[in-house]
Amino acid sequence: MNIYEEQYRSKLVTLEEALDSLQDGDVIGTSQCANEPTAFFDAMHTLRGKGKHFRMFAPMCFNSHPFMTDPACKDTFDMDITFLMGATRKSREKGLFSYYPGDLHNGAGRWLDINGCTVFIAACTPMDQHGYFMIPLCLIHERTFLEAADRVILQVNPNLPRIYGDTEVHIRDVDMIVEATTPLPYLPQIPPSELESTIGAYVATLVNDGDTIQLGIGGIPDAAAMALMDKHDLGVHSEMITNSMVDLLEAGVITGRKKSYMQGKMVGTFAYGTQRLYDTLNDNPSVLMLRGETVNNPQNVAKNDNFVSINSCLSLDLTGQVCSETIGSRQYSGSGGQADMAVGAAHAKNGRNIIATASTKRGGTVSTITAQLEKGSIVTLSRNQIDYVVTEFGIAPLVGRSVRQRVENLIAVAHPDFRQELREQANRLMLW
Repeated sequence: MNIYEEQYRSKLVTLEEALDSLQDGDVIGTSQCANEPTAFFDAMHTLRGKGKHFRMFAPMCFNSHPFMTDPACKDTFDMDITFLMGATRKSREKGLFSYYPGDLHNGAGRWLDINGCTVFIAACTPMDQHGYFMIPLCLIHERTFLEAADRVILQVNPNLPRIYGDTEVHIRDVDMIVEATTPLPYLPQIPPSELESTIGAYVATLVNDGDTIQLGIGGIPDAAAMALMDKHDLGVHSEMITNSMVDLLEAGVITGRKKSYMQGKMVGTFAYGTQRLYDTLNDNPSVLMLRGETVNNPQNVAKNDNFVSINSCLSLDLTGQVCSETIGSRQYSGSGGQADMAVGAAHAKNGRNIIATASTKRGGTVSTITAQLEKGSIVTLSRNQIDYVVTEFGIAPLVGRSVRQRVENLIAVAHPDFRQELREQANRLMLW
């Protein structure tokens, strides 16, 4: 037994002991997404009724856990969350969360400046012979909290892949270790619809051989990726490494050869998808998982010549203002890193920022493109940041265009059922 194994054994505790170590008033940060410490999340509700209260930077989770969904836990956990998903969306409506606005690259750091962090809890790979664990699948804010926390607790989960980058944590920096093998959270790969494929094909015409791409989450960005199969030597610099990127990588489309920043590397700050995605990233020297402060820093994004940011939205107006996170005043998701990537694209040599969306929503009864955003809507992207808007009806160039030209171009890609109404509203509002 070497010195690191001795340290490991001395810090090994049960899950119950680790939970009992949490003190009243602790400020807790955790790993999230596919890197969630599932054993802890499944058991944290047991802290209810023990006279303890915790402040928490809440994790982004696709899965449901009692401490995040049970109203009875409200008096135990005071949680701020930066991105709502299905389960947490319902929990916020019950008052269990407060939404915290912020850009991905520095939002957590700004929260820490005010709240601090006493405990960081994360899932990790088993320790190697040199005393290192890895936090491989999400580094959006994980290193920020790890380095700020007074105490670090790790759940060792052998199901996690090993990925290079900013993922390493040494045993000397860990206070407690819990061994718990839990399934990884998965995001299935769903074949794109015909409409999504049409939009993706239009997006692909804006991407050239040798470009570096960023893809958002959802069917339309995935469809755009599938439409890139005839491209060559694409690079990746993306907050999220997606299922569809595996297809491009295995097809030889993604090589990173032409990247001007971190050449040859697929760069991301989190990965969420299928087991096939996790297996592809495992021990893959072409992949770097780096902290959100690095990947999403607009100054670093802008170092990628020919950078193309591809995202979707919930609605946009005729001048190009984009809402990607609220339905009216109701918080639906979050800002994520969309603004980070848009600002970076605007400053990159030959950069392009693309918003791809279906022309209608709610079963075709509502136009996604509106004369004005619905009352209370949050502007995720300024109209100054958008270069192209793509729908199933084509491409609306906004870059270098006046408001008059933008209105014309956006009406041209709106659904035909709404074009006359949009034109009349534009005239009435004097958008010209």
